[in-house]
Amino acid sequence: MTSTSAVSSALAPYGWDGAWADAFTPYAAEGLLPGRVVRVDRGQCDVVTAGGTVRADTAFVTPHDPMRVVCTGDWVAVEPGGNPRYVRAYLPRRTAFVRSTSSERSEGQILAANVDHVVVAVSLAVELDLGRVERFLALAWQSGAQPVVVLTKADLVPDPVTLAHLVEDVETSAPGVPVLTVSALHGEGLDVLVALVGSGTTVLLGQSGAGKSTLANALVGEDVMDVQAARDVDGKGRHTTTTRNLLAMPSGGVLIDTPGLRGVGLFDAEGGVGQVFAEIEALAEGCRFHDCAHETEPGCAVRSAVDAGELPVRRLESYRKLLRENQYIVARTDARLRAEIKKEWKRRGAQGKAAMEAKRGRQR
Repeated sequence: MTSTSAVSSALAPYGWDGAWADAFTPYAAEGLLPGRVVRVDRGQCDVVTAGGTVRADTAFVTPHDPMRVVCTGDWVAVEPGGNPRYVRAYLPRRTAFVRSTSSERSEGQILAANVDHVVVAVSLAVELDLGRVERFLALAWQSGAQPVVVLTKADLVPDPVTLAHLVEDVETSAPGVPVLTVSALHGEGLDVLVALVGSGTTVLLGQSGAGKSTLANALVGEDVMDVQAARDVDGKGRHTTTTRNLLAMPSGGVLIDTPGLRGVGLFDAEGGVGQVFAEIEALAEGCRFHDCAHETEPGCAVRSAVDAGELPVRRLESYRKLLRENQYIVARTDARLRAEIKKEWKRRGAQGKAAMEAKRGRQR
């Protein structure tokens, strides 16, 4: 039987601490072993334990709810032996990065669990899509982790003035979030990134071709991930990474690399949207009506800020879009909210009709 101190020593590099040990106590009494999931693949997972990495089956913890399946980053209780050996349970998650699936049932999909930092990789090889950055950040804030935006391939923007403008654009779209420029190919900016995410658990997210695998190799200190060239026409690449993998970093933290994400749907992320658009939420407190939609209502502080040039209209449009999308996802599983939305649509329709009739009256 491996001693408690030996377990703590062996698993500490992967994030094991006293709180995890306390949560594991009832499973230890059953003779189960603690471990962290480093990879999941079709009902099987690789689990790093005090005795090394083992392969285990997840059949005992695979419910119909996709939010409760084992995922990379989970701390689990695994059988000490057997062929096959099984994961018997996973410990309650501290944080979880969740997106909506393409399923018509509006289900959530957990991409990584127990994460401290979410690094959103954005390639400077193509035109910035600030709306996509805001979408990633909404999910990152909602997860409970600290987001960081990393502008990769900075060596492709040799003009420092142009680079500074790009950073400023992203900073405007990411209030309260560190925005770093990195050239993993030349090692530039990596020291600052390591200082931010050098401990704890970091998940690396972004589109295919964003340079995630190159960045992962640089952070881990060896070529653990294959790297493929992105297409020149649009900067996109094939999925170099096909599974989510947890890798130990020399700094002492761990990194979860993920496949490129083509779709990043919101999933019950109203709080995250509010943090991404913190300046709009602050302005909204000055609106005349507490339920102001920031469209045609009188006394709207948000619209006033747009008219005064203090708030970019793109930010307001993106805010509205993400809120509508998130509301739609939540409403698909909430009958009361669906009724409220339908009532609101009727109210706005009546307002629009009244405004048109008043306009015709003035014209006559």
